[in-house]
Amino acid sequence: MKYIDEFRDGDSARHIASKIAAEVRPDTSYSFMEFCGGHTHAISRYGIAGMLPPNVRMIHGPGCPVCVLPIGRVDLAIRLALDRGVILCTYGDTMRVPASDGLSLIKAKARGADVRMVYSASDALKLAEQHPDREVVFFAIGFETTTPPTALILRDAKARGVRNFSVLCCHVLTPSAITHILESAEVRQLGTVPIDGFIGPAHVSIVIGSQPYDHFAEEYRKPVVITGFEPLDVMQGILMLVRQVNAGSAVVENEFSRAVTPEGNLAAQKLVSQVFELRESFEWRGLGEVPYSALKIRPEFAAWDAERKFDLHYASVPDHKQCECGAILRGVKRPADCKLFGTVCTPESPMGSCMVSNEGACAAHYSYGRFKDIAVVSA
Repeated sequence: MKYIDEFRDGDSARHIASKIAAEVRPDTSYSFMEFCGGHTHAISRYGIAGMLPPNVRMIHGPGCPVCVLPIGRVDLAIRLALDRGVILCTYGDTMRVPASDGLSLIKAKARGADVRMVYSASDALKLAEQHPDREVVFFAIGFETTTPPTALILRDAKARGVRNFSVLCCHVLTPSAITHILESAEVRQLGTVPIDGFIGPAHVSIVIGSQPYDHFAEEYRKPVVITGFEPLDVMQGILMLVRQVNAGSAVVENEFSRAVTPEGNLAAQKLVSQVFELRESFEWRGLGEVPYSALKIRPEFAAWDAERKFDLHYASVPDHKQCECGAILRGVKRPADCKLFGTVCTPESPMGSCMVSNEGACAAHYSYGRFKDIAVVSA
């Protein structure tokens, strides 16, 4: 297939669905976690869960960088904008993530903070060059997909001597989060979240390749199928996982071979390693502290590190007591299980991060009316 409409063909989707139904064993339960929010969006938008047999369950993972951003990190950005008078730049979805005291970056902007939405990391650096009398901070979030552009602007800022520019780095790493989920009590001991395999991220894997997932297949005996974001990609990935479960195998397969290679983008990986190093620990919303799951800026670039430049100190902040984002990000609950979902909490007035981004589970379910499609096994 060459064109996008071919990956959305209804007849082909029904054909794959019939294959899944024919190969699924009635006495076997199949529980697959799609880690990436892009897959969650596709499953909701195209009604994929409704085409699967009842014993094939899709479980949402924490794979939306906006969703896993903890309140304390957003608070740091807000304080920079409100108290330090910086020009705070970030991506659009990040501006709406709820923070402490009923604030968000967009609400801080309404209070007079200079918060600006940018389409790329380079836009923030351009602003710094255009306003040499102002401090400009880029609030950088995302998985491995958006890390190389941030590394590039840090390298460029240093090379061009742009001293009024810095980055508040909140880039996180996919494999560490998957490991944390597999090691959690909910998966290992309690059995609250049975996981028989993973739909592996697409864009992330373009950068890091398929090799980092070998560990999950070998160590945890969990099959991984790296899958594209189109509906036929997702359905083919589910079929491949079903076949692995039936065969009792656990290997890494690459459905998204048109874009993903085993080694990934080596040039991007080299750039990232030159600019960033591992943090010993980083808090994820819903997962808590996850060891070696995020990046920090190397000392050579300290002059462009907002945490060092402004002497920032992180403080953890609990989520809203009634918000179930944390449980949804861990796969323990589904969006409709939250009392706030669709009433107090909507995309126009989000109470939790899962309702902010289009890739968030709650936003995807709300937008496409998939309130009952995804089942989660409860203890």
